[in-house]
Order: sequence, then C-alpha cells, then structure tokens
Amino acid sequence: DLQLGFTLFFLWHSFRFIAKPCAINLGIQDSGPHRAQPNAILEKVFTSITKSPDGKRLEGLSKQLDWDVRKIQRWFRHRRNQDKPTTLTKFCESMWRFTFYLSIFLYGIRFLWSAPWFWDTRQCWYNYPFQPLTSRLYYYYILELAFYWSLMFSQFTDIKRKDFLIMFVHHLATIGLITFSYMNNMVRVGTLVLCLHDASDFLLEAAKLANYAKYQRLCDAFFMLFGVVFIVTRLGIYPFWILNTTLFESWELIGPYPSWWLFNGLLITLQVLHIIWSYLIIRIAYKALVRGKVSKDDRSDVESSSEEEDATSNSTKGVFSTSSNGSNRVNGHVASGQWTEEE
Repeated sequence: DLQLGFTLFFLWHSFRFIAKPCAINLGIQDSGPHRAQPNAILEKVFTSITKSPDGKRLEGLSKQLDWDVRKIQRWFRHRRNQDKPTTLTKFCESMWRFTFYLSIFLYGIRFLWSAPWFWDTRQCWYNYPFQPLTSRLYYYYILELAFYWSLMFSQFTDIKRKDFLIMFVHHLATIGLITFSYMNNMVRVGTLVLCLHDASDFLLEAAKLANYAKYQRLCDAFFMLFGVVFIVTRLGIYPFWILNTTLFESWELIGPYPSWWLFNGLLITLQVLHIIWSYLIIRIAYKALVRGKVSKDDRSDVESSSEEEDATSNSTKGVFSTSSNGSNRVNGHVASGQWTEEE
C-alpha cells in the first residue's frame, strides 16, 4: 500500500500534463499574484518573521526606507502572496482529486451493488472474522489507502494551507483507521464507510474547478449540491446505516469483539467531525443565499493584496474565488473535507 501510495503520488505529478492543457483551454493563465519590488532590507525582515511586522518595527522601517507604513504593509502582503501557487496550479491539483474521487466512487458503487452487505448490513458480521477477501474488495480497499498515503506525501509539495497540520493529522488518522479495519478483517463495513465518504468529495472538487474557470453560477450550484449530499450522507445515512450496524448489529451477532470499543470510538469521533463540518457548510450556504453567492471561507490560502481588496473581498468573492482571496476546501477532506474544509 505504501508503494502504491508513492505510485499515485508520481501519477499525480504526471497528470499535470493532462490537466494543464485543459486549464489553458478554459482560459486559465499561469500567472501569479503581483510580485513585491526587490528590497534587501524588507526581504531580510520577511525571511526572519514571514509575517507583517508589528507597529514598532513598522515605524522603524518607515523611517529607515522613507516609506509610509501603508506602503510597507502592502509590500509584505505582496511578498507573501508571490510564494502562493497560481490558479493554474490549483486547477491541476483539483482536477486530479476530482478524477480520482469520481473514479473510485463509481468503482465502489459498481462493486458494492452486487455485494450482499450493501443491501443487508448484517452480512458484515456473518462468519466474522472468517470472511473471504476477494480480489475486487482488496483492490478497492488498497487503492483508497494508497490515495490517502499519496495525499499525505503531496501535502509537502502541493498548496500549503493554514490547516496543514490539521489535515496532516487527519490523513494519518484516516490511514490508521483504514489499516486498522483491514488488519481486523472489517473490510466489509469499511467499504461502506469509504463509499459513503466518496459520494460528496468529487462534487466539492467540481465546484473548485468551476470556480477556477470563473463559472461562478456553476461553482455555486456544485457547492450547494455538495452540501446537500454531504449532510444527507454524513448526518443521515452514516449514523443510521453505518453506526447502527457497527454499534448494535455487530453486538447482537458476534458480541463485543476485542476491538469493538476502539473501532466504534473512532467512528463516533468521525461523526462528531461530520456535525462540525456540516455546521460550517450550512453557515456558508446561508451566506450564499443572503449575498447571492458563496461567501469567503476563512481558510483562504492567498491573502488580499491591498487594503481596498480586504475591505471588499467578503462581498465580492466566493469561497473558491480565483482572485487574490484565493481558493479553499471547506474540509478537508471536510475529510477529504477533504473542509474544515478539502485543498
């Protein structure tokens, strides 16, 4: 699985040769934010603190350079933004995730459609743990595990967001849960959990792709659809379908097996995260209805480049805006949302 994770990681970098022409055909240019004018003194300060200096240091720099404070603040904004990825880079990243999420979801649905435990969750526990591991089930599980390994690897080369640490821990926890369920032969119920979570992830990436291409209405429509599917699957189907079988049906059929408490504890923790993420999605959707479009997500990975942009960004740009406010998942993975929401 680790080796396959590296394979997917390198496949993602190769995928850019496909995604980049698509982005260019949609009119997305490989141009970055406004670059700060070269200044050795400010560059030295920026390297040492990587953020805007405090008021006292600003006054000192203002006197030293004979610049007003506002100009120095703008220079630091430009300097931070110039290290951010371009819209084309973010489009390629989202297109890769969209392709994988959609492909693995369709594969999962096709595979589970003929699986008896998809229609009767009690089948997850009959003859447990002596259940056969078919090749289709194995590849589905390993592909999912490998993809999360690749996500963890790519965090160090892809867009660096404010929730880097949170998403890193999330990916580790996801890898741990998938590995744990695999080692304990809980793959039947595991496939249900995986497929359920994949149902909304590709819609989020589709919304981001539409936003990067500046199709705002399509972006908002995909986002609203993502929100509906996310809430239905995570707050409806997940607790009444997944948790019902892991908590009650498993206890009834096989009793409290040794890892019962840990496994269900992790799944309940995941449900708590679902509630938090759903609240964030509902809040954003509400603002969208009030303002006419999806409001800015405070996880923005690119800052405004001027004071004027700061003052107007909340009312003029969406959560996936390709302007200087940047684009983001609500995530993260929102587990995949990846939205603590996605990248």
